[in-house]
Amino acid sequence: MTFTALIVVFALAGVLLLFAAVRRLRRRRVFGGVLAGATALVLLLLSACAALIAVNLVTYQRLSFEQPAGELQLGRSGPREYSAVLTYPGGERATFALRGDEWQVDARVLKWHAFANLVGFDTAYRLERISGRYARIEDERAQARTVYALNAPQRIDPWDLVHRYHSWLPWLDAFYGSATFVPMADGALYEIKVSQSGLVARPLNQAARDAVGGWH
Repeated sequence: MTFTALIVVFALAGVLLLFAAVRRLRRRRVFGGVLAGATALVLLLLSACAALIAVNLVTYQRLSFEQPAGELQLGRSGPREYSAVLTYPGGERATFALRGDEWQVDARVLKWHAFANLVGFDTAYRLERISGRYARIEDERAQARTVYALNAPQRIDPWDLVHRYHSWLPWLDAFYGSATFVPMADGALYEIKVSQSGLVARPLNQAARDAVGGWH
């Protein structure tokens, strides 16, 4: 709002002074016309600078924008076993039994070029699966695996259509898979967000922060 006000004030003042300069020059008041014209140019330049700063701020906000994809609440149900409740932004919930030391969520991500993003095209995503994973490769190979689909198969899959015909979408920047994983802990609560660089998981309570802080 501050930059918008500055842009409007400087631009209006510059235009008014420009008209005044033209009138003075027509009346052969050269000094007054030149002074008013120079002042008008300065004000218009200040308005342009304020507009550029505002555009840069909007660009940063759009390109650093993160949209919520869900929250995950964990509760220990046994040795290296957890009950995970995934709450979507719309309020829907799903519960999963996960085994291991960490949880992982995978998604497909559709990223737009910067211009399309600036005019309102946010990064699109679809959560694909959630799974438990083990910290040690040996356990990953030998222990029981738990993985669940987060989306039912569709007859017409828009993501498949985008993948096939992406060459017809010049404003599409990238179409890729993304995943994030963090430790599981009793009582831990995490948020899942989607940014321009893909999925990110952040701790929301002390149990989650302690788990991430002691992660090896």
